[in-house]
Amino acid sequence: MNITVNGRPRTIPGPASLKLLIEQICRDRRHVIAEVNGNVVRTPQWETRILQNGDTIELVQFVGGG
Repeated sequence: MNITVNGRPRTIPGPASLKLLIEQICRDRRHVIAEVNGNVVRTPQWETRILQNGDTIELVQFVGGG
């Protein structure tokens, strides 16, 4: 299945949940905001949001520093 993650093409085996994708990409999932096809997907919905061929996913991680 072909998707786009943060502007980059990516091929993943399908079907796959958004949660599985995030677990593969993000080390710390506590501060991640996920958007699929322009719609924010809340954390409790990650597991049930099944990705489709052609989906565009944006993942934003908040990092603190000082």
